[in-house]
Amino acid sequence: MDARTLDTAVSGVLDWPVDHAFAAVVAADGSVPATAGEPDRPYRLASVTKLLTAYATLIAVEEGAVEWDQPAGPECSTIRHLAAHVSGLAFDTDDVQAAPGRRRIYSNTGFQVLGDAIAAASGITFADYLHEAVCEPLGLTSTRLEGSPGAGAVSTGADLIRFAAELQAPTLVAPSTLAEAVEVAFPGRDGVLPGYGRQQPNDWGLGFEIRDGKSPHWTGTTSSPGTFGHFGQSGTFLWVDPAAGVACVVLTDRDFGPWAIEAWTPFTDRVLAAL
Repeated sequence: MDARTLDTAVSGVLDWPVDHAFAAVVAADGSVPATAGEPDRPYRLASVTKLLTAYATLIAVEEGAVEWDQPAGPECSTIRHLAAHVSGLAFDTDDVQAAPGRRRIYSNTGFQVLGDAIAAASGITFADYLHEAVCEPLGLTSTRLEGSPGAGAVSTGADLIRFAAELQAPTLVAPSTLAEAVEVAFPGRDGVLPGYGRQQPNDWGLGFEIRDGKSPHWTGTTSSPGTFGHFGQSGTFLWVDPAAGVACVVLTDRDFGPWAIEAWTPFTDRVLAAL
């Protein structure tokens, strides 16, 4: 690792056309070799929220509150279908656009239904379940769900550093549970990656987007196929690259747009090159 080059790469977020930004590289052992920006500033996560919801779902499955193959959502859909964006539900309405398992339709509605199912099984709101199952044990003291399980969380860089460490060395679920979630679920399904167009295939795990061979993509051109994570329309992302042995958290306060497409991929390539 070239520490000086890594620092330079990470601090590049401070030159982006945004009012505020935070970035951190988190090693697999939980150490943080580089950061830039204010770690305690709160940011809207938008769809990076789905990573927290996905992790809460893993815990709910391990606890026996829900099962992957129990019915949830449209007819013949299950918890597994909802988490993998193949339930058939539309992006942000209750419309059913395909039979479960047929197409990869990225769906905020599906994650709302997923959260509702966990709430019904646990007897508490999904926001409370997320807090008790994920945030409290990991010490995510500034993370809260203010809206939908698909896009409604607010958090800080300091909290997401802890969460990125958990995604590389899980303590709340068995490593095998997380490993299953970051493998391709329902392989070979085509779909649209918001902001980047149609992907053939559009690989997804159980709540985690998988890099695989997608092009174009919001991670780097040199990111390994096993890279997993999520980006948010609020100008945020979190990826884990198991081959590189690191995760990266980036938070901004400018909505996703052409500026992000231009900035994010070269940023990740510079980070990985420094490693």
